[in-house]
Amino acid sequence: MATPKLSTGVIIALATTSIFLTLVTAGIIATQTIPSNGTVTTVNVGVYSDSGCTQNCTSISWGSLYPGNSTSKTVYVKNTGTIPIKLTMTTDSWVPTDADDYLTLTWDKEGTDLGVGESVSANLTLTAASTTGDLSDFSFNIVITGAE
Repeated sequence: MATPKLSTGVIIALATTSIFLTLVTAGIIATQTIPSNGTVTTVNVGVYSDSGCTQNCTSISWGSLYPGNSTSKTVYVKNTGTIPIKLTMTTDSWVPTDADDYLTLTWDKEGTDLGVGESVSANLTLTAASTTGDLSDFSFNIVITGAE
């Protein structure tokens, strides 16, 4: 019994499909967009979206973040108390609860001393791991604290 011959066009289509599926499976051309939101909570400080410290920053929208990438936002932190403080930043209330396995928030003001009435610009950087599992939408709170 004779083996049927495939046309060159069919062979090229099969080869192209095979290469595409291999690349997608390997994660080389796959992308995932991660929409985000965040809430800023403060203790003994004010956080503002402008350098004049007149516009309260109550939330941050991170936009779309691709796996393996980072995005940064600038806020302005002001000591609104009556004594000098040292700044710290934490996060809480991650939704979904395992989102912090794939996302990391850092800033450049950890341990910074602020005098009474003093303000400083702070860069917050959100980084997504190269693999984010099933994570698509997420939210979390940013807690910026000024303590003695």
